[in-house]
Amino acid sequence: QVQLVESGGGSVQAGGSLRLSCAASGYTYRSSCMGWFRQAPGKERREVATIYTAGDTTVIADSVKGRFTISQDNAKNTLYLQMNSLKPEDTAMYYCAADFSFDGVCRRPYKYRGQGTQVTVSS
Repeated sequence: QVQLVESGGGSVQAGGSLRLSCAASGYTYRSSCMGWFRQAPGKERREVATIYTAGDTTVIADSVKGRFTISQDNAKNTLYLQMNSLKPEDTAMYYCAADFSFDGVCRRPYKYRGQGTQVTVSS
């Protein structure tokens, strides 16, 4: 059974930092696309960052570029999202998602998704 479990969310003031983690189990971690998505109340879910685990290739949304970094720890089967210089507009539920990719192309929607972790940024 595949499980993606997010952690690390919380409440911070604008300008602060948080690091989200996504622990994957029951899942072939290699050759996968793994990403972070967020959804604010009343808004669509949007992709924040994606990594192709076999090549370490990353894609970061323009809205968070320069502030957020996606990374992975293969030994721990864990995905991270380092969020710096947080803004109130970053407030959302953050989800980890993943899917197998044999060719490095990340096809959405991803098959697996976690339950999410809430991030709240106050001004």
